[in-house]
Amino acid sequence: MIKSAVGVTRYALFFLLAGLVLTSISCMAVSQIFFVTPATPAFRQFTLSPTPSAVPATPSAATIACPDGDCITACVAQLSAITQSGAASPGGSKSVRRDFGGEEGYVLASYNISGDQIQNLDTSIAIPKNLKVYQEDISSQKRIWNYFAAIIPLEQRSFLDQYDVFTDGRDNILASVSQSETDMGRWVLTVDIMDAANPQDLTYTLLHEFGHLLTLNPSQVKPSVRVFNNPNSEKVYQQEADACTTYFPDDGCSAPDSYINKFFERFWVDIYAEWYKIDSIQEQSRYEAALEKFYNKHKDQFVTDYAPTDPAEDIAETFSFFIIQPNPTGDSIADQKVNFLYNFPELVQLRSQIGQRLCGQIEKK
Repeated sequence: MIKSAVGVTRYALFFLLAGLVLTSISCMAVSQIFFVTPATPAFRQFTLSPTPSAVPATPSAATIACPDGDCITACVAQLSAITQSGAASPGGSKSVRRDFGGEEGYVLASYNISGDQIQNLDTSIAIPKNLKVYQEDISSQKRIWNYFAAIIPLEQRSFLDQYDVFTDGRDNILASVSQSETDMGRWVLTVDIMDAANPQDLTYTLLHEFGHLLTLNPSQVKPSVRVFNNPNSEKVYQQEADACTTYFPDDGCSAPDSYINKFFERFWVDIYAEWYKIDSIQEQSRYEAALEKFYNKHKDQFVTDYAPTDPAEDIAETFSFFIIQPNPTGDSIADQKVNFLYNFPELVQLRSQIGQRLCGQIEKK
């Protein structure tokens, strides 16, 4: 039995633009790139009147020449050129709340996804009055989705059925993906409109969340019917995890030839027992201290200090680096993880596709 004891898509993500050295978090002026630091969640009561968040303007679907996706690094450095505009003007049962990694947030709007389009906006969700301005900012909500749809090919997100706009306050969770609570095998993308204003942050986060969709979708991880029907039963979860002979990332058993299982077998087997003891710590401050110590001990194995959260977060972080940065030439395990994804021709092709689409959006601004 190989399992992950925590949810892999519900952690807060903070994304900062910085230089990257793979084995440290120091700055490198010559190559701007992104890294992620773990969140220190704290749900905030909203006491101030908010101002709407501007988000990147609706991108076009045009692409430009971008051989093998290797112009991505140059494009990423230009992400600030994406126009931020169009915030709505400020505009009032029980508020709909959702648990995001142990932190409460308010769902502001919910859309059904049909191809590249979103529709059937739920406007009946009750929220605090001072969040109404975000709920009514339909243009920004749609721009976030349009940006995601523009950079991620349609055929790669066919199992994504729902797009939710939420907020848990500024600088907490920017985005998450999760299996649908009503339709097994279908997925939901959730984005915090308060934190979506920065193009660099939004782009990196959406790539990270797509990394989860790519590696956890039903073709990679078969959803467990028993876990789906008994989401709060630790006993059922443990039984399903124990019966799995491959990596078990919360919702089901990974296929032997899945990206995440192969990634786990190559990079996590030797450190999993050590990590699992840490992941079992219940007290938050002790857990965070132990995970930080684990990261510092194995720093050369992870592309960021958020990656050791669990194997699923590790491969999602690695995927973001695979998309954004050039093929690494070092010999650290972190470099090996990025290069591992180059072993799959379909992922190399996908990198080129996403790179072209991303470059195209920047080129049009």
